[in-house]
Formats: sequence, structure tokens, C-alpha cells
Amino acid sequence: MPIDLSIEDENNTFVFEQEQESEIVETESIFEHIKQMFLTDRLAAAGAIVILLFIIIAVFAPFLAPYDPYTNNLENRLAPMNAKHILGTDAFGRDVLTRIFYGARISLVIGLVPSVVALVIGTVLGLIAGLGKTADFIIMRLADIVLSFPSLLLAIVIMYTLGASLLNLFIALSIIDWGVTARTVRAQTLSLREKEFVEAARALGVKKRKIMFRHILPNCIPSLMVIFTLDIPLAVLAEASLSFLGVGAQPPQASWGLMVFENKPFLFSAPWVALAPGIAIILLVLAFNFVGDGLRDALDPFMQD
Repeated sequence: MPIDLSIEDENNTFVFEQEQESEIVETESIFEHIKQMFLTDRLAAAGAIVILLFIIIAVFAPFLAPYDPYTNNLENRLAPMNAKHILGTDAFGRDVLTRIFYGARISLVIGLVPSVVALVIGTVLGLIAGLGKTADFIIMRLADIVLSFPSLLLAIVIMYTLGASLLNLFIALSIIDWGVTARTVRAQTLSLREKEFVEAARALGVKKRKIMFRHILPNCIPSLMVIFTLDIPLAVLAEASLSFLGVGAQPPQASWGLMVFENKPFLFSAPWVALAPGIAIILLVLAFNFVGDGLRDALDPFMQD
């Protein structure tokens, strides 16, 4: 018996070490896939470069912008593109390029912060729903209610209720975006909770909270990364749309959507004033979509050879 027990212990130790090694290789493979994606997918690499450029512009806007974004100069209103004003001036004589630089701050913050908040809320609720019957029913019915409304319409209702401000815009976009994440994480949790490693952890008496965050959540990270990168452009577009409709950023804030709204009467007489922020929105949204599509293809096991 002592000899058999020692052999079993050695075998168990060997198996445990093999499992640990396989987990490390799997974790490293995610970053290898992402690295390979940027090396082989030109659109994803170009998107990452554009995003990095916009981040640099947003962070260093006070140093890169040639003028003050809020100073009016009516004597120089609607000036065409020239050496002093590369993208011309708007109806108040403000430099368009400067306001685009400062507008990048609002677009990136609005895109990132509500997406992070919605991702955290959706992930936690999805994990809870996947491990509990009563909680599953309540959370999924709430998700059904949120997803049954058009997202932009629901955001408009929330903004009209709370009032037009950037803080309320954060709240509105966080509320409307968590449903898809919760459904995705719940579906993966329902699949993963039947796996052997989760059953083993449950048999050893590991608490449900620890199972959620130590065993199930790490396996949801690839899907969450894709959801996050695809949620950001939706938030950017939502902010631009709400600002265009007058319930988002308020004058004189330098928001790309607000710039398009303020200058749409001059679309034919001075098209650069409205087209420049519109092109900035298109570039940022396309960049995040390219990166998100690349991540989806790189991390989807069915897309890999």
C-alpha cells in the first residue's frame, strides 16, 4: 500500500504539472494570436495605428493644437483652408483643426469609459446568471427589456430624463450596452460550468464566487476583448448622434457630432467645416472596427487553421 500510494502521488503530481503547463501555453497563445494578427492583418494593423494617433492627439491636444478651441473670431469666420488654418474656421471663427483635436478627447473618453462600465456590468451579471436559476431569470429578462428598445432611442429617452450633459451621457451609454455582454458571458458560463475542471473545483468545496472569477472568467476573456473593441465604435457613433440631435455634448464643447450639427447650414458654402469632423468620426470608427474584426478572426477557434 505505501508503494502504491507513492506511485499515485507521483502520477498525480505529474498530471497536475501537465495541466498547469497546458494552461500557461493556452494563455500565452492568446497573446501570440494577437501579435500574429497585427503582423498579418494589414487592416487591423492600420486600425491600431490610427487609434494610437488619435490617442496621442487627444492626450497632447493643448500642445499640438495651434489655437484655443473656444475663442471666437467673427472677423475670420468661415475662412477657407490656408496656411494659418489648415482646415479653415467655423461660423464663429474658431480653428476647425484645433476643435477636432479637442473633440478627439470627448470621442475617445465617451467610447472607452461607458464601454468599460458596460463590460464590467455585463460580465458580472452574465456570470451570476450562468450559475443561478432565479438570478438567471431576473437578469435575462432585464437584458431582454434593454435589448428590445433601439439603443439610440433608449439613450435619447435617458438623456431627456436626466438632462443633457457628458456625465448623463456616460450613464446612458453604460445602461444600453451591457445586455449583449451579459448574454454572451452567460452562454459561455452555461457551457463552461459542465467542464471537468469546474466540476472538480465544485467537488473540492471551492466557493461559487471563486469558481466564477478564477475558473470561468479567464476563459471568457477572448470573447470579452472582441466585444469591447466592437462596443467602442458604437459608443462613439452614439455620442456623435446624440450631440448632433442636441442631447449630448453642449456648446461650446468641441464634440465632433456637435461640430457637424452646428455647421450643417454651411455644408454647401463652406463644406470643410462639417466634413472634417465627419471624416474624423469615420476614421475612428473604422479603425476600431478593423481591430475588432481582426481580434475576432484571431481568437475564434473556428477561424484558425
